[in-house]
Amino acid sequence: MNDNQSPRRQPTPGAGMVVFRGDEVLLIKRGKPPYEGQWSLPGGKIEYGETAAEGALRELSEETGTTARIVGLIDVIDSIGLREDGQPGDWHYLLVDFVGIWTGGEPVAADDVTEAAFFPFEKAVSLTRWDKTRDVIGRARDMLAAMSAPQSRA
Repeated sequence: MNDNQSPRRQPTPGAGMVVFRGDEVLLIKRGKPPYEGQWSLPGGKIEYGETAAEGALRELSEETGTTARIVGLIDVIDSIGLREDGQPGDWHYLLVDFVGIWTGGEPVAADDVTEAAFFPFEKAVSLTRWDKTRDVIGRARDMLAAMSAPQSRA
């Protein structure tokens, strides 16, 4: 099969949430690859016909039984599996990450996660292995701090 006949591979769109309850961050332990057994953010694939925000809130509910109010978009992150220079990886997810404020429910692991819990900010950051996840959690907290800072009047 030449390049013109090979199936076209595309990134899989996903959405995730950095959910705060006070200074605590909600984390899940992944129950399947990629990153199986690692602490991460609630999230998953965006389903056909739903917005990224709807997908993030649905995944949050499915994986943890909690609800949140989205207050901002943090970033869009590429998660690409192991690859050689110039070659596609084993997987490619395009992750839309939102920051949210917890509105209800106590975390209970469900769907494809094995644990779900709130952790103090510093502990949450230390539990996550992927540098991009740690960065997103930090930027989410910075966004919330900027939103709650008193506005100066010019």
